Amino acid sequence: MNPLPEAQPCYRVAVRALCDFTARAGDLDHRFTPSPTAQQGIAGHQLIAERRGAGYESELSLRGEVVVGGARLVVSGRADGFDPAARRLEEVKTHRGSLARMGANQRALHWAQAKVYGALLCRARELERVELALVYLEIGSGQETRLTEPATASELEAFFVDQCQRFLAWAEQEAAHRRRRDAALSTLRFPHADFRRGQRELAEAVYKAAGTGRQLLLQAPTGIGKTLGTLFPMLAAMPRQGLDRTFFLTMKTPGRRLALEALQTLGVANAPEAGVGKAPPRMPLRVLELVARDTACEHPGKACHGDACPLARGFYDRLPAARQAAVECGRVLDRPTLRELALAHDICPYYLGQELVRWCDLTVGDVNHYFDTSALLFAATQAQEWRVAVLVDEAHNLVERARGMYSASLDQQRCNAVQRRAPPALAKPLGRVVRQWRELLAAESPADDEAPRLLEALPAGLVLALQQAVSAVGDYLAEHPSGEVDELQAFLFEALALCRLAESFADHSICLLTRRGRGRATLTLRNLIPADFLAPRLAASHTTVLFSATLSPADYYRDLLGLADDAVWWEVASPFDSTQLEVRLARHLSTRWRDREHSLDGLVAVIADQYRSAPGNYLAFFSSFAYLDAAQTRLARDHPDIATRCQRRGMDEVARQAFVDDFVAGGRGIGFAVLGGAFAEGIDLPGERLVGAFIATLGMPPLSADNEILKARLEARFGRGFDYAYRYPGLTKVVQAAGRVIRGPEDRGVVVLLDDRFGEADNLSLLPAWWRLSGAPGD
Repeated sequence: MNPLPEAQPCYRVAVRALCDFTARAGDLDHRFTPSPTAQQGIAGHQLIAERRGAGYESELSLRGEVVVGGARLVVSGRADGFDPAARRLEEVKTHRGSLARMGANQRALHWAQAKVYGALLCRARELERVELALVYLEIGSGQETRLTEPATASELEAFFVDQCQRFLAWAEQEAAHRRRRDAALSTLRFPHADFRRGQRELAEAVYKAAGTGRQLLLQAPTGIGKTLGTLFPMLAAMPRQGLDRTFFLTMKTPGRRLALEALQTLGVANAPEAGVGKAPPRMPLRVLELVARDTACEHPGKACHGDACPLARGFYDRLPAARQAAVECGRVLDRPTLRELALAHDICPYYLGQELVRWCDLTVGDVNHYFDTSALLFAATQAQEWRVAVLVDEAHNLVERARGMYSASLDQQRCNAVQRRAPPALAKPLGRVVRQWRELLAAESPADDEAPRLLEALPAGLVLALQQAVSAVGDYLAEHPSGEVDELQAFLFEALALCRLAESFADHSICLLTRRGRGRATLTLRNLIPADFLAPRLAASHTTVLFSATLSPADYYRDLLGLADDAVWWEVASPFDSTQLEVRLARHLSTRWRDREHSLDGLVAVIADQYRSAPGNYLAFFSSFAYLDAAQTRLARDHPDIATRCQRRGMDEVARQAFVDDFVAGGRGIGFAVLGGAFAEGIDLPGERLVGAFIATLGMPPLSADNEILKARLEARFGRGFDYAYRYPGLTKVVQAAGRVIRGPEDRGVVVLLDDRFGEADNLSLLPAWWRLSGAPGD
């Protein structure tokens, strides 16, 4: 929905979007019913056109408008086909499986689209009546089902006008909101008397990026207020740059909380105690927090359809009232507020949030909401043709996160189990998958260990068998939506992910085969260079700002994230200096794998000496839980008076928060944690809550077959294999962990680097310029 640039208020909308808004009714239904691919849908429409013969008009462009109260709504779209001789207008839908399974609400939506096209056609051709037809094509069999309904032009016109009136009322409301929003953002002021040191420079760089429409890599030190410093200028730029939406994307839940707190500071959010229906905030900006489905689900274990979940039953009947309440409530639509609104209208909070993406100005969510293969925000941007800004917090993590998004694995054991328990209808296609597994393993000589084996090419036979199995299982599930299908669905999702990535397999990824005994192999398509997948998503935004305390060196992130050639890298000078942070290097220690046991006594002695010289709260970071446990055990044995606490594997959110809460001002003790883990970044322990950190590793990934493959591929593409695979990711973790110590202008502390390799020139060059190294106690 976009206003047209004319004096009279005028809006335009596509037929499909109009009907999606006005004609959906009934239950939410997310039972897995595999739909045809886009390519299959196009082929299906072409097949119908070929069957109709001469005179049949396909892809018929239609356009019309309705005027209500001085405002115009222009509706346009392409009707699938028209037979002038029979005066029959056809709306073609492709499907898989039995048509009897299609819900009444879906059928009603299809009829609504046909009626709108019918009204537009009668206007354009001056017809008095027309026959409407819904044509359903089953793509597997090619069977065509035609449902027809005669209609007069006056009936269709009345239906069309009613839909337009309902949409136009909403469109005018949205246009008024946009005017209020832009007017308010045009006068947005920084909420504090002054910027922190370095924060103004940061904000100016973001504002300039929005103005020039460029991508920006922004390296700014921890503790200067990057969240507020990026949100403020981007919001201020929205009216000036005609931005429709801004997305603030984070790596972890704490990042979302910081963004919502910053918005409250800006006057966008009401105080936390304000409830739904309270007075609106100063800033008329609609803000939505997206959370994971498992987090938002009110009925875990129930399927997402009206037969199982009460909040899915009648979802679309109650959605309009819930949507209106959401846009009028005047509050940030965070998880608690969205839940309150949804339950007040007896609908699902998660899917209400999905619906509201289209109507909110700023969405705060995870990076996968824009960058993943099926990302909601990216899909909405494309469908609505939005002009968007994307802010990515802790962007140094995007390389590894994106690799995971564009990787997939297939487990032989799961395939065998599914085949053994499969219904007779799936015996052949799943049997082919099992046989192809055996042939693949027979062709590849057994390895001496369980290390992944790099395959030179995709196993074409197995991939083809998987594609055929995916089609067969999808058809079966379409016919049998209930019953014991969880195992089949799990296999289907796994196989689908791998097949889709196989279609785009290239030198950005590798194919690995891992054996773990008879019948227990794994095939993995692992992405190594996410740039090839991320570049189109970055290009789709008006501007993208990726910011972090550690985005050096610039070429590493440019190359691996796929930034544009004119992307800007900008470093904000640190507001801190060496008088605030004492950085000490234990030059006599080696934490190399071969030296760890030998150097453990010396390492513990350095930690104890530093603690006794300046007691307080410390964090000690290690490369693994095993190394962490060994050091903590040795410290407890030799220095039992020093209190310790340890990060444990699999800590849930409550346990992690309890660990952080133990660091109180004036407290004493050492917390042992894993470098790169939950406590190495994204936590804030200002002042005396943390006075120092020990880092007992360079953070480099361990030498392994996987990492050596990564190194070789990065060397081939960029000529920087060791740096890109080992050095840069490792030193990034070190600087992030050290950044926990100095959080504000008044903070003082110490960082002790427990490895002699920190003194090497190549590693020193990657440490912050304002650090000044000295010797550690006992050195």
